[in-house]
Amino acid sequence: MVKKVPTLLRNFYVIATLCFVVWMTFFDSNDWINRYRMNRKLGELEDEKEYYQEKIKEVEKDRKELMGNNELLEKFAREKYLMKKPGEDIFVIEKKD
Repeated sequence: MVKKVPTLLRNFYVIATLCFVVWMTFFDSNDWINRYRMNRKLGELEDEKEYYQEKIKEVEKDRKELMGNNELLEKFAREKYLMKKPGEDIFVIEKKD
């Protein structure tokens, strides 16, 4: 008994489309799986970019404030870099976790 191949599988366009889908899903270097991963990574990187752009704006704002006010600049230097005037003693208190 000879079994007949269904008509759908004898159609050239169906076979070509199935081959294309299999090729693009598994074998191609730009397959759909990798494209999905890259698009997801791109979204994460764009979120990071927005975060860092906001941080840059904050730092620039703080810098303008510091450079415009000598008292704030001195306070910042004393707190951040432990700078002191001649004859002063500095005590650093660190909290234990």
